[in-house]
Order: sequence, then structure tokens, then C-alpha cells
Amino acid sequence: MTNKASIFLKIAKPVCLGVGFAMLSPNIQAAGKMNVVFLLADDLRWNSLGCMGNPIVITPNIDQLSREGVRFNNACVTTAICMVSRATILSGQYMSRHHVTQFGVQLPEKALEETYPAILRKAGYWTGYVGKYGVGKIKENQFDYSVEYEGKHWLPEGKGDSVHVTAKNEKDALVFLKNRPKEKPFLLSVGFFATHAQDQHPDQYRYQPESEKYYQNDLIPVPKTATEKALKALPPFISSEKNEGRNRWHWRFDSPEKYQRYMKAYYRMLTEMDLAIGKIVEELKAQGVYENTLIIFMGDNGYFQSDHQLADKWYPYEESIRIPLIVRDPRLSPSKNNSSSNEFVLNIDIAPTIIAATGTPIPSAIQGSDLSALYLNSKSPKWRQDFYYEHPVVNNITFIPSSEALVTHHNKYIYWPDYQYEEYFDLKRDPYEEHNSITIKKDQPEISALKERFNELKKEAR
Repeated sequence: MTNKASIFLKIAKPVCLGVGFAMLSPNIQAAGKMNVVFLLADDLRWNSLGCMGNPIVITPNIDQLSREGVRFNNACVTTAICMVSRATILSGQYMSRHHVTQFGVQLPEKALEETYPAILRKAGYWTGYVGKYGVGKIKENQFDYSVEYEGKHWLPEGKGDSVHVTAKNEKDALVFLKNRPKEKPFLLSVGFFATHAQDQHPDQYRYQPESEKYYQNDLIPVPKTATEKALKALPPFISSEKNEGRNRWHWRFDSPEKYQRYMKAYYRMLTEMDLAIGKIVEELKAQGVYENTLIIFMGDNGYFQSDHQLADKWYPYEESIRIPLIVRDPRLSPSKNNSSSNEFVLNIDIAPTIIAATGTPIPSAIQGSDLSALYLNSKSPKWRQDFYYEHPVVNNITFIPSSEALVTHHNKYIYWPDYQYEEYFDLKRDPYEEHNSITIKKDQPEISALKERFNELKKEAR
């Protein structure tokens, strides 16, 4: 195992903060409105962080944010693909409402005017976006500062030089922070391209040379369901070799040697992102604004790491829809530092959480809820116990078919519209979703109730 302590310097102790703005220290009160830094990782599943129980991965800076904030153990996405999830994060709306279903498509003008960056900019915030945007192209005057790029791990810079995409994410974020007008509150969104693969490159995960030292002596555990049996239990159109999840599995994971090579490379890119986040936090502290800044870290969708002998995301299984979500909020009581929540929180909740934190009214079109009620309220609020999941066809129904699901804490109903195919999983007795129980007689009353609720939430989403 890698000795994490030998690689990184001692991490600073958590900062103890008051409950609300009225109780914050005088220098924070003088700062006025709370600043916001939103950090979005690409293709990062929920258990790929140290603070989420991963014993191998090295993520000390993200782990520190968790120690100073709240972890959401059941954070999920309503659609597990980059462009749709990012549109949902920006708008707080389901795919059925914002209609971004293909690569390169921009949010409709009305939805664009009600994204969290647009709302905060109207409220006087200095706004910036750096890195992967993923929802078409950033429009002129959409942000006060923006630098947009994605798709490759090494980018041209200067005459014959190149820079790693994560190093550029860090550099551009620091440029924004150092050059922002100091009299205004600010919103910085960082769209990391890590840990996304460079799909057409033979190395897939192209980390920086100095990261080679990480994970050299580690053996990355293979998922329980990385078996042919688990593959054959999938719907035939997913287990088919024509399906893109299988195609990419062959790229990355179809031999033990390949699995170890690419998982270590994936983790190296994750550690690089963590180091970049550490530099951003250092700059916030150096400017004296860290204690008045809401920091949110999350993934845009989950990721199959050979689970069910699949790669990438898209499908309504746990590995694909569950993401890490950490909120470090200056209003949090010190007694709640390093706490966690098991409630279902979704990517539609990010926009209203950010907007509400700045004291700005939440647009009525937003379908999500303000997460701060789960950690600031003295009493637990009434919260969702289930949610609707949807995904569009990508290219064609053989490549990536459309899917829908109703997800609860204890079971899941999945419907594949293109094939009129159903699945049901009792997550208590089958947590790895290995046995489709849609025809089990004793489950029929529960399945009927789920299908009724599925139709209800589907109508609400649209």
C-alpha cells in the first residue's frame, strides 16, 4: 500500500465556524455576501475518495473539505452522462425540462437566464468558469471570466509546449481568484476534465509524469461483479458486444494487467485534481476569504470500473448514478463538521443550494431543493425518499439505449423504452443488482407500487 502520510505534508486542522452569518467573526460579516467555489469532477463515482471509504486513493485536500463540511452518501444524478448532467447542474432542471440531450447543444435561452451563474451575476457577483463546460459553448458575456477546454489531457501552450489539462484548470482558477475585483462577491466554477478518459488515445488516462510515483506498489481491488456471470445477468442489449459500455470495457479492463494499469492511471489523475484543489484552497486562505466561501465538490456522474464487465456510465445501476458530493459551508456549526447525510440528494439540488446561499430568490422553474436544510436546520426536514432517472438514446439504441428508472433507498425499477424491457432489484437482498426480479411472484405488489410512483415522478419531471 502507498503510505499517504509520506507523500503529503500535514494537513491543516479544520476551521471552526459559527452557525449563521449573524454568528460569524467580524471580518466575515464585513465581507458581505458569501462567495462560492463549485468544483466539478468528471466521471467520478461515489467511492473513489478517501473520505468516502476508499483505502487506496490519495485525496487529502478533498478529504479535508469533508472533515470541515458534510458528506452526502447517497448523492445521485438524474442522468448519467456529461452534457445532460452539467445542464442539470447549471439549471436545476431535469433533462425532460431543459432538453439538452445531445453533445454540443446549449441550454435554451430561458433556462440559460436562470442558471445559477446567471442568477448570481445579476445579483452583483463576479462570475468565472474554467475548464470543461460541456453544454455547447460558453456564450459571449455569459461569465465575467471564462476559459473553456476539454477532450484532451495535454493541451498546446505556447510554441511547441503543452500543459496538462488539470494543471491548466488550476492555473486558470488562480488567475480568476487573483485578478477578480476585490469589492465584489465572487462565484468560481471549475469544470475539471479529470478523471475522464481521453477515449481515442491508447493510454486512456494520461497523467502528469511526476504522478508516476503514486500507487506503484498498490493492488487495486477488482469489483465483485467484474465477472462474466454478472455480465450475462444484464439485459441482452447491454451485454451485447455492440454496446458501447462493452466496447470501452475492452479498451480498459478486459485483462487483469490492463485493469491494474488503467485504474492506477485513473487514480493518478484523481490525485492530480486533488492537488489542484489544494492550491485553490490555499489561495482562498491567502486572500482571507476562505471562511466566507461556500465550497461544493461533486462528480458529474458515476463510473463503471469493470463492474458487470462494463466501462463508463449511462445506465441506471448504482455504479453509474452515484457520485461523491461534499459541501463545506461557512454557516455550518462546528459540532457538525465531518458529518454525513444518507438522504437522497441530486444534481438538480446544486443550483438552488448555491442561489439560496447568496440570499437570492430561487427561480420557480428550478426542480431541485436547497441542500442546506439538511445540515443547517435544527430539525430534519421532510425530504425525498425516491427519485426519477432518465437517459436519452446516444447515436442509436444499439450503441447506448435510452433508459428510465425509479430509485428508492431499498429497491429500484428500471424501464428500457427502446426494448420495452423491465428490471426490478430489491437492494436489501441484492445490493449489487445481480438478479433481475421483475418476474418474482412475491415482489409483484411492490413492483406495481413502484411503477405507479414511477409514472407519477416522470410526469413531475416533465
